[in-house]
Amino acid sequence: MDRPSIRCPHCGNEVERRRNPFPTVDLILMDAGRTGVFLIERGNPPPGWALPGGFVEWGESLEEAARREGEEETSLRVEIEGQFRAYGDPDRDPRFHTITVVYTAVGTGVARGADDARSVRFFRWKELPEKMAFDHRRILEEFLRRTRGSE
Repeated sequence: MDRPSIRCPHCGNEVERRRNPFPTVDLILMDAGRTGVFLIERGNPPPGWALPGGFVEWGESLEEAARREGEEETSLRVEIEGQFRAYGDPDRDPRFHTITVVYTAVGTGVARGADDARSVRFFRWKELPEKMAFDHRRILEEFLRRTRGSE
C-alpha cells in the first residue's frame, strides 16, 4: 500500500502518514443490584440499541472517556468498576475501523437520554433486545457467559 509522506511540523523530517483505527470506549452500565444493563437508543446512524460509549477525546484517559460518555448519554452518575475487554474487528462499526475498550460500571440516579442518545432504558439480563447496533449484542453475550453463566 502506498503511504504518502508528510513533513514533521517540529523537526522538518519526512515522516510516513498513517491511517489508524479510532479509539473508542463502551460501558456495560449496570444498576447497583447488577440485575441488568442500561442501553441507549442511538440518535445518530447506525440506529438501534447500544451500550453507552463513544470516541476518546485528545488528552483523555480511557477511564475518563468511559465515565464522560456514560454520564453524557444516560444522565446517570457512573462509577467505573474495571476493564472488561477490548474489541477491534475492522467491521464492528459500519462507518469506519474502531477499537473499543469495554468497561463495566454502575450507574445511579435517574436515567434520561441526553447528548446523542435518543433515549435510555434499563433491560434485565433476560430481556435484552435481539437487534443491537455494532457488535454490542455479542459483547453483552460474552459478558454474561463469563460472569453469570447461561442467564
